[in-house]
Amino acid sequence: MNIFALNIVLAVVWSGLWADFSLLQMVVGFHVGFAALWLAQPLFDTPSPYFRRAYRTVRLILFFLYELVVSSIRVAWDVVTPTHLSRPAIIRMPLDVESDLEILLVTNLISLTPGTLSLDVTPDRSFLIVHAMFADDPEALVAELKNGMERMVKEVFE
Repeated sequence: MNIFALNIVLAVVWSGLWADFSLLQMVVGFHVGFAALWLAQPLFDTPSPYFRRAYRTVRLILFFLYELVVSSIRVAWDVVTPTHLSRPAIIRMPLDVESDLEILLVTNLISLTPGTLSLDVTPDRSFLIVHAMFADDPEALVAELKNGMERMVKEVFE
């Protein structure tokens, strides 16, 4: 059985034991089941990438939230101050991610971050066209996006 499916089953069992199938109880049961499965890892025949992927997913979410707060403050500061610091540009970012889901996630996370917007993916899926509000140094911006958002998305799907 898939470890994730087993974790869901443990969450339902946990909620059943408490006779409360609320969302909060299911989330608590999911976390308790995750901890139990993590402790029981040596009992499985083959190591599962489930726990590593879960860690990397949480890390991606926290990284995105950090980027969201920082970029929101930067855009808000540029809007409320009399001097405009923005240097908008359209840049081409080479893509290392290959699957449709990875490309979708990278483009959406970039678009959800204030100050950047994914415009298009080239037909050969090798470049992402991005509009950036603060593109003083386009090469540095590409390196920041590749070493940040794209690298973390790629790690989740390894």
